[in-house]
Amino acid sequence: MAENKTKPTNASVTAFIGAIPDETRRADARALIALMRKATGEKPKMWGPSIVGFGSHHYVYDSGREGDMPLVGFSPRKAATVLYITRGFGGSEALLARLGKHTTGGGC
Repeated sequence: MAENKTKPTNASVTAFIGAIPDETRRADARALIALMRKATGEKPKMWGPSIVGFGSHHYVYDSGREGDMPLVGFSPRKAATVLYITRGFGGSEALLARLGKHTTGGGC
């Protein structure tokens, strides 16, 4: 089975955010860090080269594939800022419905 590419690293979150070329995106990233840190009680950590994550969640698919992912995180991409949110806990669907306009992908 292939190994997960997205893993926690020792890269600097501050340096990553500081390298975002657009000031508005940098400000948005700093606001997300404050919000996610307060919500999770966790410090931000780089996951792979472009995801800022908070906490960790171990998952196992029915297929047997397993791995770790941040409880919540984000990636400030060119087209849009992508939010990563762990789903599947009691009330998660109701909270997503309150989020407003968004798209969801597959995932855990």
